[in-house]
Amino acid sequence: MDIDVRGPRFGAAVTTVVLAVVLVTGSGWLLAWQTLAFALGAAGGVGRSPYGWVFRRVVRPRLGPPTEFESPEPPRFAQAVGLVFAAVGLAGFALGLGWLGLSATGAALAAAFLNAAFGYCLGCEFYLLVRRVTVRAR
Repeated sequence: MDIDVRGPRFGAAVTTVVLAVVLVTGSGWLLAWQTLAFALGAAGGVGRSPYGWVFRRVVRPRLGPPTEFESPEPPRFAQAVGLVFAAVGLAGFALGLGWLGLSATGAALAAAFLNAAFGYCLGCEFYLLVRRVTVRAR
């Protein structure tokens, strides 16, 4: 079942704010929250993430009906990619390697911002590239 494209974009906007606050404050706890949000989105799809829940319950009822839909697999893969970057950032902060925590968080922030501001999902594009390569390799 396809999903409303506005949901992942809303999640990316919230993620952008959260990760920007992490960069400004260096908060490992806030990055741990974002890592959990990514994990839930990767495991159950973007609709199962906390931001997907807020979109579905609070935001979407206030919007008109969706006009664009997308397959759920690319955004779910993007959540997994975000999870990897957030986990690396979290490990960096936990191990006292601030440069690693900030770098990984900054990379995740850049990807989230591209999706939120321009609707360009790097993780989704990477998913499609992997699919093309694996199909040709068969």
